[in-house]
Amino acid sequence: MRNIITLLFVAFIFSCSPLKKYDNTGNVFEKEILNLELLDFKNKADKNNLLFIGSSSIRLWNDIENDMHPYKSIKRGYGGAHYYDLIHFTDRLISNHSPRAILIFVANDITGSNDVFKTYNDLSPKEVKKLFKYCYKSIRKTHKQVPVLVIETTPTPSRWDVWDKIAEANDLINEFCESNSNLHFINTRNKFIGKNGLPIKSFFISDELHLNKSGYKLWSEIIKEKLIELNI
Repeated sequence: MRNIITLLFVAFIFSCSPLKKYDNTGNVFEKEILNLELLDFKNKADKNNLLFIGSSSIRLWNDIENDMHPYKSIKRGYGGAHYYDLIHFTDRLISNHSPRAILIFVANDITGSNDVFKTYNDLSPKEVKKLFKYCYKSIRKTHKQVPVLVIETTPTPSRWDVWDKIAEANDLINEFCESNSNLHFINTRNKFIGKNGLPIKSFFISDELHLNKSGYKLWSEIIKEKLIELNI
C-alpha cells in the first residue's frame, strides 16, 4: 500500500512539473544543444570561467572575451531561447562545467509578437518566474554553491510595447533572487532607458532587439560592476 501511495505521489508531482506541461518544446533546439555539447567535449572548461547561458544575445556576443576581460568567459546560448525550453536543457548546458559563476539571460517568453520559434503564446510574468525557479533548482542539483546571476531582460525598442509585462517578470525574478542566498539579479534598465523614458536606440542593431558593439560594451560594464560588488 505504501509503495502505491509513493508511486501516486511521484506521478502527481511529475504531472505538475513544467517539464510535463512544456514537454514538446525541446525538439526545435536539439541540434543547437548537441553542437554546444560538442564544444564542451572538444574544449576542456577552465574552472575559473564565467558560464553564460540563455538566448541569442548570449550566442551573438562575439566579443565576449574582450568585453568581459579580465574575466574568462564561456557562452552557451542558443537562438530564440525561452525559459519553457531552457528547463529541458539547463543540466546539459552546465553539467560539463565547474565555473566561478553562472549567468543567465533569457528574453523571449514575453515578446508581443509571433516568433517563429515560439510554441506557446506569451507567458504571464508569474509563469516566467515559475519557469526561472525551475531552471534555478536544476542548477542547484549539481552546482550547489556556485554564484548564479540573472541578467535582467533588457528594455528594447522592438518590444517596448510589452515592456510593462517584461518589467513585471523582471521584478518578480528580482524578488526571488533577494530571498535566496548566492542568487543575484543584475539590473540593466537604468542604463538602457534614456532621459526621455525610452530605450536608447544607439545600443541596438537595425532589428532594434539585439545589442550592437556599444550595447555589449555597456552590458559587460554593468555585469562586471556586479561581479566586483559580489567579490566574484
